[in-house]
Amino acid sequence: MRTPRPPDPAPPRLILSCVIALARKYRPKQFADLIVQDHVAGALRGAVASGRVAHGYLFAGPRGVGKTTAARILAMALNCEDRRDSGEPCGACESCRRVWTGQANLDVVELDAASNRGVDDARELRERAMYAASGEHRSKVYIVDEAHMLTRDAWNALLKVLEEPPPKVVFVFATTEPQKIAQSAAPVLSRLQRFDFRRIGPHAIAERLRAVAAAEQLAVEDEALALIARSADGGMRDGLSLLDQVVSFGAGAVTAERVREVLGLIPDDVYGELLRLVAERDARAVFPLVDRLAEAGADFGEFVAGAGETLRAVMLAGLGGEPEGLTDAMAALVTHYRSPLPAPDVLRMLTVLGELEPQLRASGNPRLVVEVLLLRWAMMDRTVEIGEVIRALGTAGTAAAPEQLRDVQPRSVPASPQPSVPEQGPLALDRLRTLWPAIIGRAQGLLGSLLADSEIRAVSGGTVTLASPGHAEGLAHKRDAIAQLLAPWMDRAVKVVVEQGPEPGSHPHAPAPPRPQRLTEQSAKAERLKALRTQDPSLGSAVDALDLELLE
Repeated sequence: MRTPRPPDPAPPRLILSCVIALARKYRPKQFADLIVQDHVAGALRGAVASGRVAHGYLFAGPRGVGKTTAARILAMALNCEDRRDSGEPCGACESCRRVWTGQANLDVVELDAASNRGVDDARELRERAMYAASGEHRSKVYIVDEAHMLTRDAWNALLKVLEEPPPKVVFVFATTEPQKIAQSAAPVLSRLQRFDFRRIGPHAIAERLRAVAAAEQLAVEDEALALIARSADGGMRDGLSLLDQVVSFGAGAVTAERVREVLGLIPDDVYGELLRLVAERDARAVFPLVDRLAEAGADFGEFVAGAGETLRAVMLAGLGGEPEGLTDAMAALVTHYRSPLPAPDVLRMLTVLGELEPQLRASGNPRLVVEVLLLRWAMMDRTVEIGEVIRALGTAGTAAAPEQLRDVQPRSVPASPQPSVPEQGPLALDRLRTLWPAIIGRAQGLLGSLLADSEIRAVSGGTVTLASPGHAEGLAHKRDAIAQLLAPWMDRAVKVVVEQGPEPGSHPHAPAPPRPQRLTEQSAKAERLKALRTQDPSLGSAVDALDLELLE
């Protein structure tokens, strides 16, 4: 007897589960859930509660900060079957669920202006707006995303319906580029209430991601959250999408290393090496660093942007601030290098970065541009106080100073020795000539340079006559400023007169000197430094020994 053959096992069934993206699953359902947009949430909630909803709104702001979400919540509130007295939608009724999920709805229509931008589309929208809502207590809401993509003719077609809208019809235009609407459809803006949505800070994004991770029972390191929040660049939707992307990469806890690997971020130690070579002026280390970036396939534009953010954090820390959104490793680096890289030096480096960024975007060889940028940073002269240079000269001697203090430039020049508190006295020629160096030392900028090249010709009554061989016209325009400069030393009001005169010490009947060249900023600095050297011999020694120049 044959044993019956057992039936073949049933083939395994492939079970597909539909997972809702985190950005959709955790999209706010009420005005109160909008992050950082309290000014918008409060105004819209109050308008709904008081029945004073406008017929047209313009929501402007960066992408991913809640513009379309706020428009949906407004549509939910206007058509909610169980709306709260505060103006908040319930978020649970059939109408709210259909709006929140984006299902077909007779009363709430969402349009993408990028694909419906023409005048025919605008006319169709205008005609549809003439039909009443599906219920007596309902409103028709048209949400137009990327509104800056509408053509000028399309805006003109909508202008009439925005001026005289049908009852219970609300238009909401969302855009990331409101300036384009102002250029192509300026009359429309006066018919709309505008709300500007703020960029969301990394701290707020990280806190929201932490709450979402807890709700999803995900283990995520704090540094990983900080990296995702910084990469989101102010957009909450982007932050949730990035978290979704990193979580889908593999099982286990979400670590900072996984975030860097998935998002292709440049490691913190690369920026640490950048800070080191700049602080130590190690120009040779530039090429191995750029080689490392090239071997890793890093985006040079992203690296330069990150380098700028790193230097900004160092400058902020050096000025007593607290940079936000940094990982623990990056925060330690910033703290370590804020002293070797003082804020004035970092500011000059960021200025160089601003000059080279356009070249980086347009260059066919971005690696070369990055190498030039880093070399300029590493070889840049350091800024020091001239007082420190003089003190060092006094300690080490003029001969040893160039070896110890080479390649320095003064950030400021101290005023020449002068009375701490001017003593008032009579307006006399001899007294004024004695005080003249101290008075020049108190002058600022160009005025000091002009006065240093002039002399006191006469004092008569309350009038002081100055003679300038080359810049009489410039001094004449500053008569009031000179009088105010003299006032603290004089016991009476002073009037200043400026005359053209020969070179100091020349014969009064000597031929007139040639007409001077136009005074420039460079020549003014040179004259200013010349005057300061005359007044302070130690400063003159420092200038000669170190080949210094006056920056400001």
